[in-house]
Amino acid sequence: MRFGYNSMSTISLSQVSLDFPIYGANTLSLKKSLISLITGRSVQQQENSVHFIRALENVCLELSSGDTLALIGHNGAGKSTLLRVLSKIYTPSMGKVNVQGRISSLLDLNLGINSESTGYENILLSGLLRGMSRNDINAKKKGIAEFSELEDYLALPVRTYSSGMQLRLAFSIATSFSPEILLLDEVMGVGDASFMQKSRQRLSELVAQSDIVVFSSHSTELVRNFCKKALWLEKGHVKAFGLVDDVLKSYDAANSNPKAHG
Repeated sequence: MRFGYNSMSTISLSQVSLDFPIYGANTLSLKKSLISLITGRSVQQQENSVHFIRALENVCLELSSGDTLALIGHNGAGKSTLLRVLSKIYTPSMGKVNVQGRISSLLDLNLGINSESTGYENILLSGLLRGMSRNDINAKKKGIAEFSELEDYLALPVRTYSSGMQLRLAFSIATSFSPEILLLDEVMGVGDASFMQKSRQRLSELVAQSDIVVFSSHSTELVRNFCKKALWLEKGHVKAFGLVDDVLKSYDAANSNPKAHG
């Protein structure tokens, strides 16, 4: 049961396209052909000889409070790229993106973590970046420490942590602040079996508290459990958008008949 969402939270994408520049390919027609063959996307060249590959093309989308959206498609379809556009990591080459609401992005958990700062300092910095007061951050500090199971290490610089410890700290911080808009890119393994179980429970709670959820996954089970709607991407294009069962039915039918991909 979703609760407490703000009726003002919205996501609107109008004819959004995104191009990535490819440098050093100006005289290599073979490289250009290989890129097109591997990605299935057009490679464009401008007058300055810089090549561009189109990662997203003409994506239109409208979401409002209460919407839970699954992004589905094969690897390289554009799911992670679209999430990064929504989180404002990437600026679209064309089109308009309008996002109203406080965003929490679980895309790259280590993004924003300062390895020279201590665990406690990273908790403070993350909270301040989210516009929270020091009092609010201090109120959450104990819960973050307990959930991460890193209490004895949080006074040390993050560079002294193992990679698993860093992920546990980053996950504990990122999921401790209730967002209005939650962006998820494939739930990551963040520790041993018991910690992963805690992580899944925390994610379920976060999804329930969020106004809008956009979730990328290859797992049909997770998509059906978390999402009401689905958007199917293929080579940066929207193939289908609608109720999750309807889109998954079309997606599964296309996968069972490879010729349907065209």
